[in-house]
Amino acid sequence: MWLSSVPEMMEWGLRGASLPPRRALSWRLASLAIFLALWSVAGGLVEARRPFNPLFLPAPWVVIGALLELARKGQLWVHVAATLERVAVGFSAGALLALALGLLAGQVRAVRNVVEPVVELLRPIPPLAMLPLFIVWVGIGEGSKVGFITYATFFPMFVTTVHGVAQIDARLLRAAQSLGARPRHLFFRVILPAALPDVLTGLRLGVALSFFVIVISEFVGAEHGLGYLINDGRNFFLVPQMLGAALLLGLLGYAGNGLVRVLERRVLRWQHPR
Repeated sequence: MWLSSVPEMMEWGLRGASLPPRRALSWRLASLAIFLALWSVAGGLVEARRPFNPLFLPAPWVVIGALLELARKGQLWVHVAATLERVAVGFSAGALLALALGLLAGQVRAVRNVVEPVVELLRPIPPLAMLPLFIVWVGIGEGSKVGFITYATFFPMFVTTVHGVAQIDARLLRAAQSLGARPRHLFFRVILPAALPDVLTGLRLGVALSFFVIVISEFVGAEHGLGYLINDGRNFFLVPQMLGAALLLGLLGYAGNGLVRVLERRVLRWQHPR
């Protein structure tokens, strides 16, 4: 039955339309089920035939068992809360800074000419290269971790925001001005709605990147967090703990992306008709 829907999905894709919500959800759940099934088969075969140490590839139930044990001890929620707090603060600071500066630079060419060279100079530098500097400047406490996330997430959100404002048709702005729109109304009713698709794309990139770099920052000087769990598992060769923390990071990142998608569907209803 599941395979019989493949031609239908291909037909929908060729026509450029999206699948119905229920059908799309079934495909997503089916892909996750296949992934878990393949992982279970691989883990079971390694555990049964032992071509190498099963510790190198623990089965899903072993990983889930390790997470449940941490949850039973009350440790897991402390690590999840620490990671979420750092991500929330760092991402929020980066988003506010990127949106404020990006909206201004997108509208005022003089500001863009001043800010963009600096951004384009720093943007290609890998965030990992800047982490030692944050530790030297701020220390190994929470400030360096939050600042590192803010720095890493700022650039994609700034670039997409500037692009979203700069690509607005000038004729649209002139038409609004000719109808008597004041600068405040022009910004909130014309510029911001037109730039929202790019802004929300930048937010999605920022959410994903914040969960990516939090692991790096929690490797250094952290006593709690999912990145700490991964690093602790590496030090003591606790592979199920490492994989479990990594999977939790993936689930949290997926949930964060889903929240932005929900926001996108609400504020961009003309792009997502039912």
